[in-house]
Amino acid sequence: MIINKIAQDKIDFDLGVHLLLDNKYSFEELFKTLQFYIFNSIPNKTNYDSAAYQIAINTIPLKPTFTPIVILKSFPAKIAFSKLVFLPENENKKTIISLLWIFKITDTERRNTECKNGCGHFWHEIN
Repeated sequence: MIINKIAQDKIDFDLGVHLLLDNKYSFEELFKTLQFYIFNSIPNKTNYDSAAYQIAINTIPLKPTFTPIVILKSFPAKIAFSKLVFLPENENKKTIISLLWIFKITDTERRNTECKNGCGHFWHEIN
């Protein structure tokens, strides 16, 4: 639920990152969850590319030369994700921050378009 609260600006992004990464988090579980959320928030399921996805990868609040961002910008989404999961452990936090940001942007777009008149997604009803 923290991820959805971050995406909906109910928890500040930086605080949310801290909450997610402060505990002994499982990179694999968090990565899989964010990948699932992102792929479901992108409207074009044929190539998982959308204007919101492009905006998201170009506005990640990290240096654009960091490896996860270079990969996200250089490859289609599915290929990029298959590469991100195998980066060295010292790239894990940057990867999670990047994916969390992408989900925040793509889910905001989805809430403002597909879901703006109600959608039944329980995660869009967080109080």
